[in-house]
This record gives sequence, structure tokens and C-alpha cells, in this order.
Amino acid sequence: MTKEHTVACYYFPNYHADPRNATTHGPGWTEWELVKRAEPRFAGHRQPRAPVWGYEDEADPAVMARKIDAAADHAIDAFIFDWYWYDDGPFLERALDEGFLGATNNARIKFALMWANHDWTDIHPAALNGVGSRARLLYPGRVSPATVDTVADYVIQRYFSHPSYWKIDDRPYFSIYDLPTFIDGLGGRVQARAALADFRAKVKDAGFVDLHLNVVLWNLGILAGEQSLPDADALAHDLGFDSVTSYVWIHHGALDRFPVTDYTVVRDRYMVYWDEAERTFTLPYYPNLTMGWDASPRTVQSDVFVNARYPFMPLIEGNTPARFREALVMIRERLDAAPAGQRILTINAWNEWTEGSYLEPDTDTHMAYLEAIKDIFG
Repeated sequence: MTKEHTVACYYFPNYHADPRNATTHGPGWTEWELVKRAEPRFAGHRQPRAPVWGYEDEADPAVMARKIDAAADHAIDAFIFDWYWYDDGPFLERALDEGFLGATNNARIKFALMWANHDWTDIHPAALNGVGSRARLLYPGRVSPATVDTVADYVIQRYFSHPSYWKIDDRPYFSIYDLPTFIDGLGGRVQARAALADFRAKVKDAGFVDLHLNVVLWNLGILAGEQSLPDADALAHDLGFDSVTSYVWIHHGALDRFPVTDYTVVRDRYMVYWDEAERTFTLPYYPNLTMGWDASPRTVQSDVFVNARYPFMPLIEGNTPARFREALVMIRERLDAAPAGQRILTINAWNEWTEGSYLEPDTDTHMAYLEAIKDIFG
């Protein structure tokens, strides 16, 4: 029986050792260190969060196999890996290359790439006097045409041909996170259009029907330097994209109460954005569901917690499994009215532990969020 909906979950791969992180933070460092050291920043703040499965190495195929089984058993169809490649090469690739691709059960779900081409700044953790434009830039998100060409060749050969790669209408799905940065790096929209057309031609030359090119868009930036695009629909068409999606709800609805904003308030603001997206975009828009938000583990814990710039910012309160389930029901009802083949949902996120948006079981809620997905989309 063909599944009516596709549930694709973003996967953030910073929970394994990486040479770049070793240079910045020391040998063996992973973002689990921030999870472990998180403290309550105000009365009633639930930190630290503790994973039921422990502080595991996601580059271990056996560890990844448990994640795959849990996802597949709870109606998640694909992991969309946050995928990093800068002008000087890849970053954080071992979770996919060694963990997922090495797992013996990786046929149970699909995987795809979202090129996370944003600036990587020194925010692990961030000091209050070093946020926003003052954050130290480690790896610039802007890349050259030569890098785009290299990336196209690499992903076609390394990933697209894998039997578990996610395809829409037999076309490999490839998403770009930061479109303004992509355009700036290439020198303008004309050059960006040419680079993406070359990418598409390479995919066809490799024997695929075509490329499914997706773009993540927002109207509220979070990370330093994130820009919105006033002519987003026309630009996405001009550059040759096939669909639009979102990464997280707070890209579309301000967290305007500090230290906490209620989950239902953020949800309802996102639903207003979804209405606008359906009116504005002539390309298919794939909606997003966000589990929560709490970036405080990425702050220096001894700094005062004030409302400044990411990650010193409000968090979402009240994102209980029950409310998450309510949001799933709302989204499913709307997706059911979409054309067959476009009933696609992205979820933030499988494991954004240091941003408070994760489906992996913790010691308080266990498998409750995953069980909610299974109940509604299973």
C-alpha cells in the first residue's frame, strides 16, 4: 500500500567527532558537551535535557541503526541531513557517510540533503558579548562557482545513486538553506541561475529523470546574517527551484515574550504564514512542524540570560507531546486537501538538542513525540 503522506525530518549531525571541531574545541568534542552542561536560566526552566539513549556517537553505524528503526517504526519516511560543504571542503559528514550509509538497516527510510550553506560562527557556546555581528566567523557560507560544481559532482556520485536516496517523481531531492548567501557567493542571480542549471544538467547526464530542487525560505532571520527575500516566489522561479519549504516555525513568527513564548501562539503564527505561503508561492510549498525551541544550551552558562540575539533569545514553552499531537492533526487535515504527491511535511527536528527541538527520546517524555507522529501519520 502506498503511503499517502511523506514525513521528512531534519537531522543535525554535530554529535560525532570532527576535525574542524577538534581544532576549535579540542579532540573528541561534540555538541553533547553543551547538552550536558546546560543549566536552568530562570525559574521553571527545564534544563539540562538528558537523552534516554545516552550521549552516543552518531557516526557509529549501530547507533544510527537504532535511530533509523525508531524513525521508521514511528511513520518518519526520511531524514533530511543538514549537509555542510564550504569552499575548503566538507564538515560534519561522518554521521551520514559512516553512520547512516554504514547502517545495515538504511533501506528502512530515505535520506536527502539540505545544503546548510550558512555562515558557521563560534557559538558553541556563545558569549553574550559575542553574539550577532560580533560572533567570530569560522567558515563562510558564501561559496564559489567552482565549489558548486564540485558539490554537484560529489552528491550525484556519492548520494543520489544510493537506493535509499529520497526522490520525488524519480527526481533526487536537494534543498538549499540560505538562498541570499548562495546568490551573493556566486556574484548575483544570473550566475546563481546558471550554476543551478548546470547542476540540473549534470543530474540528467548521470541518468536521472531530473533534479528536484528545493529552497528553504523565511521572513524572519534567526542566525546572524540571515536575510529575507521580498520577491521570493519570482526569484525561486527564476532560479529554477521546484518547491519551497521551511526549516523551523520561528522563521515565520516572532518569539515576542521573554523568557518564554507559548507553543500555541507560535503555532498559530506559523499557520498564518502557511496561509500566506499558499497565496504567494506558485511553486508547491511543503509545510513544517516544529517540536520546540530552546537555544539556551548554546549560551555561555555563566553569562546573564537576557533577550539579545541568537542564542540569547526567548524559548518556546508548553510544547508538550499533547500539543505537538494537536499540531500534527491540524497539519494532516490541511495536507489531506493537497494534491497527491505533494502531501509532504518537514519536521524540525530529529536531534536539535541544543535548540530544544528534538524527537529523540529524553528522560522526561521518552517516545511520546514519536508516538504522536505514528498515531497521526502511521
